[in-house]
Amino acid sequence: MRTALLQSSGRPGHVVENLKVLDEAAGRAAAAGAGLLVTSELFLTGYAIGDDLGRLAEPADGDAADAIAETAVRHGLAVAYGYPERDGDAVYNSVQLVAPDGARLANYRKTHLYGGFERDHFTPGDATVVQAELDGLTVGLMICYDVEFPENVRAHVLAGTDLLLVPTALLHPYQFVAESVVPVRAFESQLYIAYANRVGPEGEFEFVGLSTLAGPDGVARARAGRGEELLLADADPVLLAASRETNPYLRDRRPSLYGSLV
Repeated sequence: MRTALLQSSGRPGHVVENLKVLDEAAGRAAAAGAGLLVTSELFLTGYAIGDDLGRLAEPADGDAADAIAETAVRHGLAVAYGYPERDGDAVYNSVQLVAPDGARLANYRKTHLYGGFERDHFTPGDATVVQAELDGLTVGLMICYDVEFPENVRAHVLAGTDLLLVPTALLHPYQFVAESVVPVRAFESQLYIAYANRVGPEGEFEFVGLSTLAGPDGVARARAGRGEELLLADADPVLLAASRETNPYLRDRRPSLYGSLV
């Protein structure tokens, strides 16, 4: 499945403008043959917008979800977008996957919150593995810091995930996560990882870009630079099956020895 990663911070604090950016990117992605578009973390609202995160947060079936469903249908591709999700008094850092027909396929709430900023503004989720079926692949959802925990990624592949979507907001000076950690996670757990980052300065933060789609061989199929970019790469189920047949990691595991991990 051709996958498009939208490396962009949009316009922080401006939901309507970000919906326009998303719609334009979806059109370009579809024209290039993509069946899936993945945005960065909190793309809908922006990341470093303080208490506006709570003010702009919407339920999973809110107005923005309806607008993105219309975008998906108009361009005929699935969309995974990062947004602040309101559920009662709680606000979650979430990603939602919408099908090409506009159906909401899956919604994931970030389980590992990074730093004081996120802990001050969000409630952590408690579901590790959230998946959906898309174009013959089992697609999993995760957000940024979550992928830096190998147990998280391994739980996904053991549950059958083929392509892990990771909207992210990776900061300077942690670019080694995009350059090294993400490809290693893909290799050690034998799956594809689509890692879509924000870019440039925003509030007190500086996002480093370097979005990538890493394959089960540990090789980046494509990697973005440090600016705004629409990155395109393929997640090939044939290559994935061949890699899992060759690589012995999953077969050679000895779970009875790992009890001390929990």
